[in-house]
Amino acid sequence: MNIESIQKKSGIVGRSDAIQQVLEMVLQVAPVDISVLITGYSGTGKEMIAKALHQTSKRSHEQLVTVNCGAIPEGIIESELFGHKKGAYTDARDDRKGYFETANKGTIFLDEIGETPLETQVKLLRVLESGEFMPVGDSKTKKTDVRVIAATNKDLADLVSKGLFRQDLFYRLKTVTINSPSLSERLEDISLLVERFALEFTRTNDMVYKGFMPEAIRSLKTHAWEGNVRELKNFVESIIVLEKGERITVEMVERQLGSNINSSSNNPALPVVMSQSSDSAERDLILRQLFLLRQDVEFLKQLASQDAPPQSNIGLPLVNQGAGEVAPTLHISEDSEYFIKNSSIGDMTIEDLEREAIERTLKFFNNNRRASAKSLGMSERTLYRKIDQYGLERKIKNT
Repeated sequence: MNIESIQKKSGIVGRSDAIQQVLEMVLQVAPVDISVLITGYSGTGKEMIAKALHQTSKRSHEQLVTVNCGAIPEGIIESELFGHKKGAYTDARDDRKGYFETANKGTIFLDEIGETPLETQVKLLRVLESGEFMPVGDSKTKKTDVRVIAATNKDLADLVSKGLFRQDLFYRLKTVTINSPSLSERLEDISLLVERFALEFTRTNDMVYKGFMPEAIRSLKTHAWEGNVRELKNFVESIIVLEKGERITVEMVERQLGSNINSSSNNPALPVVMSQSSDSAERDLILRQLFLLRQDVEFLKQLASQDAPPQSNIGLPLVNQGAGEVAPTLHISEDSEYFIKNSSIGDMTIEDLEREAIERTLKFFNNNRRASAKSLGMSERTLYRKIDQYGLERKIKNT
């Protein structure tokens, strides 16, 4: 198992250093049967990390049970977690298994663990330490063999200091901690996330998708995204619907972001769901990203020359310097959206495409790594790592 296979199975998208560190942690921790605490702001994809941990563990063939502790009323949370005996309370007409018993031999993911009542935290600690629990209304203990993964968007240490979270449970949970990075820490992943969300949404709803202009992607990278990946996903879906399948321009993005700036924090977003993509979807994603990269290069050539527009024989659009519009003399057809010919598909790897994109971008910017990294949508640190990975240092020195 490697990082690429983890991403493919779990649906986690990203090449930034921040997300690569998370995946490396998953790769290291998943095989070890130990509890894990996932921290991070709301909407960063903590549940995706929990799924990756389960799928990469020895328990992957068993069930992953997800529990949103913040969504269960305090009066019934113990019954939901540990089950109950018939007659334990008025509506308990039959014996009922709790989540811990259901997850036996598998993994249980306790989301929003910071919302758990103090009385319930005592029983959670017992399960973590001995695997024992007692259903509500029962006098006998039961055993369960389950791995616990918890997540929170709160500062548990602060809750401990305020007496709202048990210190012993906190230390038991934080044996291994994985921080889910905010979108502001992984801006270079925005283009990949946008393409994934757009492709999944348009395919599910049988809609036309013409892509985002490079200027539109750059505009998205300047937005605050307080709702993180969840907010970005909802934005991509909404703008595709509102713009009725048109190619998304920077004007469309700024108009939509402007209309949502005051209301986004008041509208609860749906959970991020990134299902495993097929090989075809992955291929489309890579090809479309290279297409957007080529557009960036053509746009920069036009700005640099200030003369005649650059000629193109592959159907790429020209961008009007003032308005950011596609020149009326060129039209993007369905067959001309791809930078690589269909006949070449099947004879290349993702590494081949990335190596060529980096090498040609460096050449275009006369080996200016800062400008190249910005154009490619990645950090300079990542670019340096890729140059070393693909052995491009020698070629750079000889140019």
